[in-house]
Amino acid sequence: MTLELGGIHHLTAVTADAPKNLQFYTQTLGMRLIKKTVNQDDTSAYHLFYGDGVASPGADLTFFDFNTLREQRGNHTVGRTGLRVDSAETLQWWKDHLQSHNVGTSGIKERFGHVSLDFEDFEGQRFRLVVDEKNKVIPWGKSPVPEDRQIIGLGPITLSVPALEPTDAMLTRVMNMRQVRHYPARERNGEVFVYEMGPGGPAAELHVSVDPSLPRARPGAGGVHHVAFRTPDQDSLREWIERVNSFGIRSSGEVERFYFTSLYFREPNGVLFEIATDVPGFAADEPMESLGETLSLPPFLEGRRAQIEAGLKPLV
Repeated sequence: MTLELGGIHHLTAVTADAPKNLQFYTQTLGMRLIKKTVNQDDTSAYHLFYGDGVASPGADLTFFDFNTLREQRGNHTVGRTGLRVDSAETLQWWKDHLQSHNVGTSGIKERFGHVSLDFEDFEGQRFRLVVDEKNKVIPWGKSPVPEDRQIIGLGPITLSVPALEPTDAMLTRVMNMRQVRHYPARERNGEVFVYEMGPGGPAAELHVSVDPSLPRARPGAGGVHHVAFRTPDQDSLREWIERVNSFGIRSSGEVERFYFTSLYFREPNGVLFEIATDVPGFAADEPMESLGETLSLPPFLEGRRAQIEAGLKPLV
């Protein structure tokens, strides 16, 4: 049986203003703060996780809080992040809602096979609200956004690369994705190629935008650090580790993140990929009803709690 990814697991982006980030994503976008923790490799930085009402895999939009300049846009990175909603009527609601909060938007139209609406956050993080009629909202009851208008989850994710062939080889030969269609890029030169994982649909699509005229992106606030893909459990993750190693690809090997277990590697155009398990999830160390209300640390950092807390700035 072919080893397949289940779709997008999470996406981790970069902010230089954690308090304003928290306000925007919980109040303007109405997402639930499902985990307030730290970057496990740099504990001076917050790692904030936003998701749906029950912290479902595939709904996690996360941010590292780094003291950094704005991203310089270009290739070799994730260029736009999809967020799914349930209907074209909901897209219209979001257009009105965002504009009422002084967030500019595009028009609502079909882009690359999905009816969608583009916008950016206060640091220039680029998003595309996409209609997903297959899946339903799992709402957060305390959200300021009405339950039937809330964000379902992530997808599709768009990579920006200068050449298709190396990335295509990684996606199709190593990661068992399927190239299903392609479109001319409407916003600029080049073409966009669409790849599916597992069940397909916007929750399991990766779009690759190819434009060799763009410069190399410089990482920073408003940019994306990495994108993660779903695998059910540690057994399947170990199969992925074996598969990646069999192609001679440099990788992290198995990394324990406590809320999930991960494998990290870069595709040939330099975008950092992660494969992450759906289990055990974010309720592993705090009750579902109070996720994100206090600082959570995995057991291997708990002994340093006082030092870590002293090094973090208040979020409110």
